[in-house]
Amino acid sequence: MSAESTPESGIPDDAGTNGSRHRAKGHRRKPREKRGKGLRIAAWTAVGIVVLGGTGAGYVYFKLNGNIDSVDIDQALGTDRPEKVDNGSENILVLGSDTRSGSNQDLGGGADDGSARSDTAMIVHIYKGHKKASVVSIPRDTLIDRPECTDTDGNTHDAASGVMFNSAYTTGGAACAVKTVESITDLRMDHYLEVDFSGFQKLVDDLGGVELTTTEDISDPDSHLNLKAGTHTLNGEQALGLVRTRHGVGDGSDLGRIQLQQAFIKALIAQVKDVGLFTNPKKLYDLADTATKTITTDSDLGSVNKLMSFAGGLRGISPSNMTMVTMPVQYDPANANRVLVEEAKAEQVWKALKNDRAIPKSATEGTATGQAKDVVSAG
Repeated sequence: MSAESTPESGIPDDAGTNGSRHRAKGHRRKPREKRGKGLRIAAWTAVGIVVLGGTGAGYVYFKLNGNIDSVDIDQALGTDRPEKVDNGSENILVLGSDTRSGSNQDLGGGADDGSARSDTAMIVHIYKGHKKASVVSIPRDTLIDRPECTDTDGNTHDAASGVMFNSAYTTGGAACAVKTVESITDLRMDHYLEVDFSGFQKLVDDLGGVELTTTEDISDPDSHLNLKAGTHTLNGEQALGLVRTRHGVGDGSDLGRIQLQQAFIKALIAQVKDVGLFTNPKKLYDLADTATKTITTDSDLGSVNKLMSFAGGLRGISPSNMTMVTMPVQYDPANANRVLVEEAKAEQVWKALKNDRAIPKSATEGTATGQAKDVVSAG
C-alpha cells in the first residue's frame, strides 16, 4: 500500500487521552495478548529483556547493556536548536546506515570506499498519548542547504549549498544529520536511532523472516534481489535487498525505494506480534542481543533501562495507527537523479507535526512518488 494514499488519520480528536487511565468503572481490562498487538521493533526487544531479567539472569542485562552504542547529540549541537514542544509528542530521527560493520560493504549497495553512508532517513512523530504515529521519509537524493555543524568528536564542518541530504551524515555523522534535519523542518529531534544494515539482516533472520506479497516481479542485481510476484517469507538478505533496491521497481528512483521501505516496516511490525516471543526464551535473547548490537542511539536512550522505558511507551502503536508519507518533493529539472523540496507543501507537514496534528492529504498531493505504489503489501 502506498504511504501517500493514507487518509488523514494521523491522530483522532481524542488522541491526547491516555485510554486506560480513564476507563469507565467496571470496564474490564483488555487481555494482555491484545494489548501487546502493537509492539514496535524496539518494544519487543525491551520485552525480551524484561522477561529474561525476571528469571534472575542479571548477566544478560549487563551483556545487552554493553552492546549499545550511543552518541551525545545534545552536547555536540549545543543550544542553537529548535525549542522542544511541550505537548506530549516526540520526534525521533531514524537512520539506516552502513557504519557498524565492514560486512556492510558486501550487502548490495553498501559503501565501497570505506566511507559511512545513510541510505534511509525517517522522522517518526509519536503523538500525545502514544497511540498513533506519523512517519516522514526524507529522500537521500534531496538537494538541500546543509548547515555548519559540529560532530561528536568536536570537529566543525562548514555549511554547504545544493548538496545531497545524505551528505550530512557522511560529513559529520549523527550530530550533523540531526542538525540538518532540524534546519530543514524547524522541529526538535527528541531522540536519534540508527540501525546498522548488516545487523538488520541478522535481525530478520533471528525473527524467522518476514512475510509479504509482491504484486509484480522485482529484479535488481545491484541489491542482489530477485523476487517473482507472489507471497514470500523473506530472509535477512532478501529483506535487506528489498529495502535497498531502487532499480527494480517504479521509476528506478530513491522515491520508489522509500515506498518499499514503508511497506516493509508495516509488514515487519505485523510479523513481530505473531512470532511467539513469550514462549521462546532463546528467541527472545537472540533478538534482544542482535537488536542491541544493531542500533546506535542518542545518549538519552543509551542503556537497556532507558530503552525499555521508551519502548514500553510505544507498545500501543500498531501498523494501522501509523501514517507514512514521503517529504514533499519534485524531480530536479536539471538532474533527474535528484529531487527538490516542495517548500510550501513540506511546510504543511512540519506545521502539522509541530502542532501534534494529522498530516493533511493536501501536503502530498501532486508530489513525486517514485511510481512503486502497491508493489509490496503485508503477506
